[in-house]
Amino acid sequence: MASDRSVSVLDAVESALHHTLRICFSPFDLKKWFVLGFCAFLAALGEGGPGGGAANFRSNPFLRRREPLPPSFDHISAWVMGHLTLVVAIGAVVVLLGVALGALLQWLGSRGQFMFLDGVLRNRGAVTEPWRRFRKLGNSLFLLRFLLGLVGLAAVTAISALCLFIAWPSIRASVFGGRGLLAVALFVVLVVPLVLILLMINLVLADFVVPVMARREITVMAGFRAFREELLPGRVGAFLLFYLLKLFLALAAGVIITLGTCITCCIAGLPYLSSVVFLPIFVFMRAYSVAFLEQFGDEWHLFSEAPPASATGTSPEQPPPPQFGSVAEEPLPQGLSEEIQPPLQVPPPGEPQPPPEG
Repeated sequence: MASDRSVSVLDAVESALHHTLRICFSPFDLKKWFVLGFCAFLAALGEGGPGGGAANFRSNPFLRRREPLPPSFDHISAWVMGHLTLVVAIGAVVVLLGVALGALLQWLGSRGQFMFLDGVLRNRGAVTEPWRRFRKLGNSLFLLRFLLGLVGLAAVTAISALCLFIAWPSIRASVFGGRGLLAVALFVVLVVPLVLILLMINLVLADFVVPVMARREITVMAGFRAFREELLPGRVGAFLLFYLLKLFLALAAGVIITLGTCITCCIAGLPYLSSVVFLPIFVFMRAYSVAFLEQFGDEWHLFSEAPPASATGTSPEQPPPPQFGSVAEEPLPQGLSEEIQPPLQVPPPGEPQPPPEG
């Protein structure tokens, strides 16, 4: 059920900035930067999606040429049709190798997401212990991400084959006519919504389902159900604002990373090294969603140190939240110690009381 507690994306930004400065610079620890940067590098593996360069329409031969294609195209087409079995076998091997490589990267990335989250929440750089502790949760996340990737790949492949079949006469004739236009329109109408849906699911998984899974030590489907039933109802507008601001923050981060890469002659853009050089950006983006989640109630306080009072709306006299992954101990009532005291012996009336010692 949705609570009446209000959430603010700006408060989440302030809290995330506080935690980023604390984790990265208070104090500055180069060893922690390298270890935490490695976890950030792992978390980013397998995050690539469908994409490609923009089409150069002015140089597209189908738009500016109407003469037949050179004979080499016909020779290639004839060779492919004559060796169709070999071409299909090579294509199948390439696809299988690509799927296997993508699965490996997603498996490492799924475990890395929990490792990086643990390092940010606990303000530490560790690899071995969180790698083992989050094995089950990482595998659960990987299975869902892998299935989503297979569904997306199969759907895009089927749509592409259909569009290619529709546009094949125009391709052979080198004429961008009605069939070619229909194929392009059909591809855009079907693929763009599919890619957006898959992208949104992966964003929700990384931003909120992973912290929920780690907090409650539950599977990915249970975490997704908790997000849908406990966090999302009544707060759809707040989540839309969250992702709109995250888009702006991601664009700003991209500009900073691009400038830093250019200034260092692309050295800062090397794999893993970029995660170390730009670690504050990765920590901030990870802390942003957690800080937003913490506004939903005391149950979702995950950071090992409470943010400043201005970021949470609480007084500084309140105790800090429990440690990430631990259970808060209830305090004993006043007047009771942790050890069990024997009952007080009261002499019956009429009997003389012994004199006090000393």
